[in-house]
Amino acid sequence: MGKGRVTVIDIAKAAGVSKSTVSLVLQASPLVNESTRTKVNAVMRELGYVYNRGAANLRQANARSKIIGIVVNDLTNSFFAELAVGVDTVVQSAGFVQFLSNTSESIDRQREVIASMREHGVSGLIISPARGTEATDLKPLVVAGIPVVLVVRNIPGAKVSSLVSDNHAGTFAAVEHLAALGHSRIAFVGGFPDTAVFDERLSGYRDAMSKTGTGFQDELVVSSAPSRAGGVGALARAMAMPEPPTAAVCFNDAVAFGVCDGLRARRIEPGKDFAVVGFDDVIEAKTTVPALTTISVDPQGIGQRAAQMLLKQINAGKPEAESVVSSVRLIVRESCGAAMNKLGRKMA
Repeated sequence: MGKGRVTVIDIAKAAGVSKSTVSLVLQASPLVNESTRTKVNAVMRELGYVYNRGAANLRQANARSKIIGIVVNDLTNSFFAELAVGVDTVVQSAGFVQFLSNTSESIDRQREVIASMREHGVSGLIISPARGTEATDLKPLVVAGIPVVLVVRNIPGAKVSSLVSDNHAGTFAAVEHLAALGHSRIAFVGGFPDTAVFDERLSGYRDAMSKTGTGFQDELVVSSAPSRAGGVGALARAMAMPEPPTAAVCFNDAVAFGVCDGLRARRIEPGKDFAVVGFDDVIEAKTTVPALTTISVDPQGIGQRAAQMLLKQINAGKPEAESVVSSVRLIVRESCGAAMNKLGRKMA
């Protein structure tokens, strides 16, 4: 037990009831009247108490969970499935199993699944936080001494480890490549503006647009959900501009696939009539038609590295926060039109 762990005795004292009454509330016993139940539950929330179901069931001295929790914000994005595979290859060899949960960008759902994982005595958590997650949301984990590694999205001031990609360098390279092919109307498509990842990728796009002389224009930034459907919708808005773009740097590969869908619906061929660059390099990027030019971040590699960081903290017995920014690289395939070079400019 860590120093910050709140006990049943703490709850009983704060609520002015007996330890047995708190136990009955935890068991949802009908013997407790509603007003007392409400008061005890309010105190538990205030103190950040989490019922450790594993400890309650086993009651074994020095019992240690062999469970790693993975909480992601959008499991419909294949990036996270690949990341989970990477985590599993590492934790499995270390004798751990992983519990995977999807929040669908819901803070409430995220809170529920983390609480549930804590109840089952999870040894550590790898989290890609839902939109709007703040440092205070993770404070109970820090206080309880539970190792945490944030992936994809970092949270300033959270005092936990993080592993993110070099988002600025990625979009900067994508814009430079498209500008070298002769494009000047390059859109930045997809992503939620209220996330740090969006800010970092937009910053790389903006800086590259200025450096290449194409100039940054607000109208060419078209945000949307970072999904295939979001890409379709964002492309529709971009093409409705008085002077539509001729190329797009997409927030991620899912958005890029949606942009390609939207282009084909307009009988515009991606890679021939319009250049598309994604971000992530998921498995489908290599086999889609046309094959997707993208910024490779190695999703499985990120999962492996995140798992290694987490296991290091678990084995040390004391979480020590570390921040890692992984490198990225541009993978040129067919969707950017580099092979055809229709604009008559040589590739850089």
